[in-house]
Amino acid sequence: MTNLVLPKDVDSKFRFITVSAQRAKQIQNGAKPRVEPRSHKSTRIAMEEVLAGAVSWELRDEIKPAVPEPADA
Repeated sequence: MTNLVLPKDVDSKFRFITVSAQRAKQIQNGAKPRVEPRSHKSTRIAMEEVLAGAVSWELRDEIKPAVPEPADA
Protein backbone atom coordinates (compact mmCIF):
# COMPACT_ATOMS: atom_id res chain seq x y z
CA MET A 1 0.00 0.00 0.00
CA THR A 2 2.72 2.45 -0.87
CA ASN A 3 0.67 4.50 -3.34
CA LEU A 4 -2.43 4.87 -1.22
CA VAL A 5 -5.36 6.75 -2.75
CA LEU A 6 -7.42 8.09 0.11
CA PRO A 7 -11.21 8.42 -0.02
CA LYS A 8 -12.53 11.96 -0.52
CA ASP A 9 -13.69 12.31 3.09
CA VAL A 10 -10.28 11.37 4.53
CA ASP A 11 -8.16 14.52 4.53
CA SER A 12 -4.76 13.04 5.43
CA LYS A 13 -2.80 9.83 5.82
CA PHE A 14 -2.65 10.50 9.55
CA ARG A 15 -6.46 10.58 9.76
CA PHE A 16 -6.67 7.39 7.68
CA ILE A 17 -4.32 5.58 10.08
CA THR A 18 -6.12 6.94 13.15
CA VAL A 19 -9.57 5.89 11.93
CA SER A 20 -8.25 2.51 10.77
CA ALA A 21 -6.56 1.86 14.11
CA GLN A 22 -9.73 2.62 16.06
CA ARG A 23 -11.75 0.34 13.78
CA ALA A 24 -9.11 -2.42 14.11
CA LYS A 25 -9.58 -2.31 17.89
CA GLN A 26 -13.33 -2.78 17.40
CA ILE A 27 -12.71 -5.77 15.14
CA GLN A 28 -10.28 -7.27 17.67
CA ASN A 29 -13.00 -6.90 20.30
CA GLY A 30 -15.48 -8.89 18.22
CA ALA A 31 -17.04 -6.47 15.73
CA LYS A 32 -17.95 -8.09 12.42
CA PRO A 33 -16.18 -6.86 9.28
CA ARG A 34 -18.25 -4.55 7.07
CA VAL A 35 -16.52 -5.73 3.90
CA GLU A 36 -15.58 -9.16 2.58
CA PRO A 37 -12.11 -9.47 4.16
CA ARG A 38 -9.17 -10.46 2.00
CA SER A 39 -7.00 -10.88 5.09
CA HIS A 40 -7.45 -12.32 8.55
CA LYS A 41 -5.56 -9.45 10.21
CA SER A 42 -7.76 -6.86 11.92
CA THR A 43 -5.58 -3.95 10.80
CA ARG A 44 -5.83 -4.94 7.12
CA ILE A 45 -9.59 -5.47 7.40
CA ALA A 46 -10.00 -2.06 9.03
CA MET A 47 -7.96 -0.38 6.29
CA GLU A 48 -10.08 -2.09 3.62
CA GLU A 49 -13.23 -0.85 5.36
CA VAL A 50 -12.03 2.75 5.51
CA LEU A 51 -10.95 2.67 1.86
CA ALA A 52 -14.36 1.23 0.90
CA GLY A 53 -16.17 3.98 2.82
CA ALA A 54 -17.79 1.42 5.13
CA VAL A 55 -16.64 3.21 8.31
CA SER A 56 -18.30 6.43 9.40
CA TRP A 57 -16.45 8.96 11.51
CA GLU A 58 -16.61 12.63 12.39
CA LEU A 59 -14.32 15.34 13.66
CA ARG A 60 -15.17 16.83 17.01
CA ASP A 61 -14.20 20.25 18.23
CA GLU A 62 -11.69 20.28 21.04
CA ILE A 63 -13.28 20.51 24.44
CA LYS A 64 -11.87 23.60 26.07
CA PRO A 65 -11.93 23.95 29.84
CA ALA A 66 -14.50 26.40 31.12
CA VAL A 67 -12.90 29.66 32.14
CA PRO A 68 -14.90 31.68 34.66
CA GLU A 69 -15.76 35.15 33.44
CA PRO A 70 -14.60 38.07 35.56
CA ALA A 71 -17.25 39.40 37.90
CA ASP A 72 -18.38 42.99 37.39
CA ALA A 73 -17.32 45.09 40.37
